[in-house]
Amino acid sequence: MTQALPPTEHRNPRTTDIDTLGSRDVLRLLVDEDAHAVEAVRAAAGPLAQAVDEAHLRLGRGGTVHYFGAGASGRLAVLDATEITPTFGAPRGLFTAHFAGGSAAVADSSIDREDSEAMGAADAEGLNAGSVAVGITASGTTPYVAGALRTAGAAGALTVLVTCNPGAPLRELAQISVVADTGPEALTGSTRLKAGTATKVILNAFSTALMIKAGHTYGNLMVGLVATNAKLDDRALRLLADATGLDAATCATALAEADGHVPEALLRLLTGCSPEQAKSALHDHPGVRAAAAALDGRDR
Repeated sequence: MTQALPPTEHRNPRTTDIDTLGSRDVLRLLVDEDAHAVEAVRAAAGPLAQAVDEAHLRLGRGGTVHYFGAGASGRLAVLDATEITPTFGAPRGLFTAHFAGGSAAVADSSIDREDSEAMGAADAEGLNAGSVAVGITASGTTPYVAGALRTAGAAGALTVLVTCNPGAPLRELAQISVVADTGPEALTGSTRLKAGTATKVILNAFSTALMIKAGHTYGNLMVGLVATNAKLDDRALRLLADATGLDAATCATALAEADGHVPEALLRLLTGCSPEQAKSALHDHPGVRAAAAALDGRDR
């Protein structure tokens, strides 16, 4: 039986004459199509929220998130996973992106192994009931992702499919399917465009929501950031000032006393607690807000 062509491979009637237009009109069409992609993600908010909530339960029990993808989808997964630690101060390995063909294939598309179901299965070995396996495939047909989801599911992991194909065959391998129905691309089959935009929005939203729920932010401030350069040093001071209303000098002193650990510095500035109390509260509670609430009323 012939498999139905994914919508991402259909020809887009809105862009059939795109090669005859001036640059401004070409750009307008491309951006308009991207706007459709964002709306498609909005329509998938329900399943995406379910994926966040289910993943949060597993991370709270010490679990980890694993992305599996190939091509443009897989590269976007690598981008999202590698930004988690510097952005939120989360432990390395909390998010891992597995790419078909390994790390070398991320930069060299000629060795992409997306047709290898066995490689996907091998990359998912070691996952368990505490793991979250997210398969990312615009077409919903990628064999590498199939192998990963099948193996992860057999191990008891939470399985999530991110796709732009409502009729994706791989939906049967996932407990939760997040489907952004982006339709035909501006350039037929070029899923680095609209499908790529939707995928990036989904992954960014998924990982960010998880980190917010885990207490790695204070309001909309990235208090978990790891300051590794001058720009981030300055951002750390600004967010301490924004969160507390205190002057830059006071915030700089608190940050230095906390050895650059922003959550500890913020908690001390907010509550007046000792360094030891700050460390203990942050160890026992998920984030600055929860730790501050726990310290409230104690003899500091």
